Amino acid sequence: VNKVANLTLVNSACDMVSTAYAFTKESHPYIRSVCDATEKGVKSVTEATASCVQPVLTTLEPHVAAASECASKGLDKLGEKLPLLQKPVEQVLFDTKELVSSGLADAKDTVSS
Repeated sequence: VNKVANLTLVNSACDMVSTAYAFTKESHPYIRSVCDATEKGVKSVTEATASCVQPVLTTLEPHVAAASECASKGLDKLGEKLPLLQKPVEQVLFDTKELVSSGLADAKDTVSS
């Protein structure tokens, strides 16, 4: 999970969502109260679940470590094949816009000729 969260694309997307969430909460008092209540509920559920699940996780720890190692290797291979994972969201969007614009210009030129 940490490795995925540290991918540039994922990290920048999370930052964008977090910024939008914080801005929305600060800009709209009614939404802020709903978000605050939801955050408290999620925190309570998370704490209760963590205490119940911890004994199971301790028992499964060797299996979780093996699965984590396998997932890490798969993520490394995916990163090699998809270099866009190492780019921030803004760059991916810009590159996509440029590619589409270039394709449309080429199509327009082809149709014109």
